[in-house]
Amino acid sequence: MKIAIVGTGYVGLVTGTCFAEVGVNVTCVDIDQKKIENLKKGILPIYEPGLEEMVERNTQKNRLHFSTSLQESIQQAEVVFIAVGTPPDEDGSADLKYVLAVASSIGEHMQHPLVVVTKSTVPVSTAEKVRKAVQTALDKRGSALEFYVASNPEFLKEGAAIEDFMKPDRIVVGTDRVEAEEIMRKLYKPFLMNGHPIIFMDIPSAEMTKYAANAMLATKISFMNDVANLCEIMGADVNMVRKGIGSDGRIGPKFIYPGVGYGGSCFPKDVKALIKTAKENNYHMRILNAVEDVNEAQKEVLFNKVLAHFKGDLKGKKFALWGLSFKPKTDDMREAPSLVIIDKLLHAGAEVVAYDPVAMHEAQRILGNSIAYSEDMYDTLTGTDALLIVTEWPEFRVPDFEKISGKLKNKVLFDGRNIFDAADMKKQGYDYYCIGIRTH
Repeated sequence: MKIAIVGTGYVGLVTGTCFAEVGVNVTCVDIDQKKIENLKKGILPIYEPGLEEMVERNTQKNRLHFSTSLQESIQQAEVVFIAVGTPPDEDGSADLKYVLAVASSIGEHMQHPLVVVTKSTVPVSTAEKVRKAVQTALDKRGSALEFYVASNPEFLKEGAAIEDFMKPDRIVVGTDRVEAEEIMRKLYKPFLMNGHPIIFMDIPSAEMTKYAANAMLATKISFMNDVANLCEIMGADVNMVRKGIGSDGRIGPKFIYPGVGYGGSCFPKDVKALIKTAKENNYHMRILNAVEDVNEAQKEVLFNKVLAHFKGDLKGKKFALWGLSFKPKTDDMREAPSLVIIDKLLHAGAEVVAYDPVAMHEAQRILGNSIAYSEDMYDTLTGTDALLIVTEWPEFRVPDFEKISGKLKNKVLFDGRNIFDAADMKKQGYDYYCIGIRTH
């Protein structure tokens, strides 16, 4: 079976590579010639554990191809996935210009019946816009070629995307034609053989499922951060509260870790887009508006603790920051809490020196020389007034505290991810601040 994936970003590249891994002949298409040239050389535009090796393996086996020509790539394909970006507009809505441009191009160049699948995260009714764009292009050609539209939202966690794709909790496909359902079932057959469920539904429901899933997870995070802040005020321990409610099967332990807020490419964008969609249909998403408000405020919580400790004066102070990506196992810094914290520190007159295992180049692209960078986590500490932990990378969990205290001016540590035990830190003589536990 041959397919084409348009867009070689996070979703497109992972999707294409994983399909190739099970024997599908895949061509990944992108208009960025430099990106395609790099991919042919094995140079990836993103960091994702295990992806580089999988790309190399399937390229060598001639199952995974890269091209800048959509016209050539769809000639033998049965299915073409649209996996281009849908960046948020200023009003929070998803920008569909890239999705619809691809749809038009498909209509201009297709020579046989196709299933056109939206893989990008798109608002409800986007599939109909895609259908119209393809049909309009076909009409201009005077072509009567038949095509089918489907929605196949992704549910990939950055840092665990390959595992999520190869062993999915569920596969959701929205379609309104039995012909498209049969082709999509054939495409996903290798995954169904391992017992992973595929759920077919109407297209609007599939589009809504993606947004609803991310909005629910974002709600859990913001709810727990709200509870954490109240715990700190009341003298409760949020870690104990988390264990107490996480053992309830109706709630579960996932996505209820307190911290400095969620970021990344999905939750912030999708929550905003769902709020915007509701507004356009004269409905006010009260809970999601609160979720977004809590998250934006939570990104400032660690900075406010720093400001309070230093009695409101950060001028001339220097801070070490561990972790730049929005979460571990990715170099993605979109909507990362670190960006808010760094901006606040710089505007308060402080200096920042940062370390992250994989996101340093991305940080330099975004922040330039506004902060300093170190290739060693301990070197960031030299002569600094305090350490801030912003991303819970595994290598931060059991550090050499003697080395830390030997490099810091004072033993002051702000833990934005609660990776250390407050009582133990106090025994070691640290001024220790975390989220949801009163330590001072």
